Amino acid sequence: MSMATTTDPQSPVPHTADSHDLIRVHGARVNNLKDVSLEIPKRRLTVFTGVSGSGKSSLVFDTVAAESQRLINETYSAFVQGFMPTLARPDVDVLEGLTTAIIVDQQRMGANPRSTVGTVTDAHAMLRILFSRLGHPHIGSPQAFSFNVASISGAGAVTLERGGKTVKERRDFKITGGMCPRCEGMGRVSDVDLSQLYDDSKSLNEGALTVPGYSVDGWYGRIYTGCGFFDPDKPIRDFTEKELYALLHKEPTKIKVEGINLTYEGLIPKLRKSMLSKDREALQPHIRAFVDRAVTFATCPECDGTRLTEAARSSKIRGISIADACAMQISDLAAWVRDLDEPSAAPLLASLRQTLDSFVEIGLGYLSLDRPSGTLSGGEAQRVKMIRHLGSSLTDVTYVFDEPTAGLHPHDIQRMNDLLLRLRDKGNTVLVVEHKPEVIAIADHVVDLGPGAGTAGGTVCFEGTVEGLRAADTVTGRHLDDRAALREAVRKPTGTLEIRGATANNLRDVDVDVPLGVLCVVTGVAGSGKSSLIHGSIPASEGVVSIDQTPIRGSRRSNPATYTGLLEPIRKAFAKANGVKPALFSANSEGACPTCNGAGVIYTDLAMMAGVATPCEECEGKRFQASVLDHHLGGRDISEVLAMSVTEAEEFFATGEARTPAAHRILTRLADVGLGYLTLGQPLTTLSGGERQRLKLATHMAEKGGVYVLDEPTTGLHLADVEQLLGLLDRLVDSGKSVIVIEHHQAVMAHADWIIDLGPGAGHDGGRIVFEGTPADLVTARSTLTGEHLAAYVGAGG
Repeated sequence: MSMATTTDPQSPVPHTADSHDLIRVHGARVNNLKDVSLEIPKRRLTVFTGVSGSGKSSLVFDTVAAESQRLINETYSAFVQGFMPTLARPDVDVLEGLTTAIIVDQQRMGANPRSTVGTVTDAHAMLRILFSRLGHPHIGSPQAFSFNVASISGAGAVTLERGGKTVKERRDFKITGGMCPRCEGMGRVSDVDLSQLYDDSKSLNEGALTVPGYSVDGWYGRIYTGCGFFDPDKPIRDFTEKELYALLHKEPTKIKVEGINLTYEGLIPKLRKSMLSKDREALQPHIRAFVDRAVTFATCPECDGTRLTEAARSSKIRGISIADACAMQISDLAAWVRDLDEPSAAPLLASLRQTLDSFVEIGLGYLSLDRPSGTLSGGEAQRVKMIRHLGSSLTDVTYVFDEPTAGLHPHDIQRMNDLLLRLRDKGNTVLVVEHKPEVIAIADHVVDLGPGAGTAGGTVCFEGTVEGLRAADTVTGRHLDDRAALREAVRKPTGTLEIRGATANNLRDVDVDVPLGVLCVVTGVAGSGKSSLIHGSIPASEGVVSIDQTPIRGSRRSNPATYTGLLEPIRKAFAKANGVKPALFSANSEGACPTCNGAGVIYTDLAMMAGVATPCEECEGKRFQASVLDHHLGGRDISEVLAMSVTEAEEFFATGEARTPAAHRILTRLADVGLGYLTLGQPLTTLSGGERQRLKLATHMAEKGGVYVLDEPTTGLHLADVEQLLGLLDRLVDSGKSVIVIEHHQAVMAHADWIIDLGPGAGHDGGRIVFEGTPADLVTARSTLTGEHLAAYVGAGG
């Protein structure tokens, strides 16, 4: 009988494989990181903190997570890699001990009009299979319940090669889809206001078309005047019915204009394809304004907004159709699915239950599956992405989170902390970029970056435990236990904005008076109806400046100077001082270096390998032609001005030869929101989320308005930056403006003059006003969840 040898339990010899318990980073130089070296413990929860712009995202996302993803992509065949995004290797000397990284960031979900909460989480796909198996009457495959699949049928002859002979056979096919034929699965139909497309008193040659980009001299204008279907010199109001049809609705037809063969199409179908089918937010501002003027959207009368055909809506399980199921609040839908006991679909039901229960557990039970994904806030989008990973059996994975508490009420943060700890306890490495003290408190390991932002950051100021951070003399350590005191004397309102009978989303016929001339904070748990109340009832009309959470878009050619409009006065000042055209001082126009087209670098595409960017030898990365750099203003050329920080430029344009009041005003606003360290020419793609949020705030502050509506302006802001934001809000109110802030941050609540609290819960448990009054009254009453948390927060400060 053979005996298995066992090692003495007193002196276990660790296996070599168990010794790799650290992720080692050595010499990281991505963006503003200055040769950062550190060791991150595996299977622990590590929080990265530091002021906005200190290099947290550069270290966690652009170095550790990016390299992990790149190495995984390299395991695929060259053919597959050709279809995947190519990732360059981060600028780092050594990266060891990496594990598979799953990134759960705050990128808003694609606002594709066809994308809903159900489609992005696969819950809708499972429901479609469920209804195709169990629904009565049976109407077809899962496609018959999909609002993205149109019904098609066709017949004809097909030619086949069989046994060396060519054989012709007749075939017919039929696909039953669930797409409503009237609205094409959009749930809404659009109606075009013809008076916004053309001026009927003019002829086409006189410039009758008022659509952006359709001027007489433009290419589109020339197609319409030269198509020959109508007289371009005749006023549109004199067109015959046939001519008007040809102008507005004609189907695609081959024609020849100015010797060029092309396809003519009526104005309305052309606009539907080019402008109306795109996401509104992705359109350029002037085109978006045109679409808002010219198009009215209404709920589709045929499908009543459900996007589905009548057949798809007629098939039911226990009296519930798929449209009813998708419209239910997810917590109710989860209960309905739990009651279904159907052995033939048991594995599908188990999977669907798990997905729906994850929604409830993560605090999103108040959503419905038919909610368009583009309407989710950044925090909601991030939590929807988390749902995929909650029930996962994978372990030893690195989960990377970007401010998972964004958009969460203090009451919900505890639940998020539990989820993060659960992921860690399953044996995963959890890396979190976060500013909230409640999340920092649960960390096993803390890395504090700084000391400042931009060029003043990029170094590790502290590594260790939370207790160690409290004792450390770093910006985060000093501010960790900060508590804003309640405002001693609240300002008196100068008027009120009346909201009556608000019913958007889950609001229950809400009547509320929003005070003007003060700092008013609208709060409540996530999903209680705050954004619905404010954005839905206060239109961004004249005098209202609404700053929502949509991230600013920008290519590597955009920078703070181009985004804020600062480059315009600077170019004009240079042109005036040197007696030349302003276009010369734009790297995207005439002044661009001809070798790199003003990009400053030359990109070499290497197919499935990462592309290589090399600095342009001609302009040495300055982006301008040499002749442009001979023109000076105040002793500096344009590339030197773009290399200045906001603070330097603010001084430079304030006095002397370079004095430019228009530029100075914009720079002052950038400094006001705490972006004094940014360089004017830094590509927008390198800015952090908090920096982009503040850049947007600075731009909107230029708009003339009496009422400012801000949606969670503290997202991405460090505790130290929140103080500066509060100072900015105070200055806005003191200058006679009204500021309405949708916010969960307790420091902002404590600083408010007036609080409107919605609740008491989320979804159909919310949508009511549970408190209106001063922060002091809210703390005294402690009648709501917000009141309890605010009382604890203020009490802790003494």
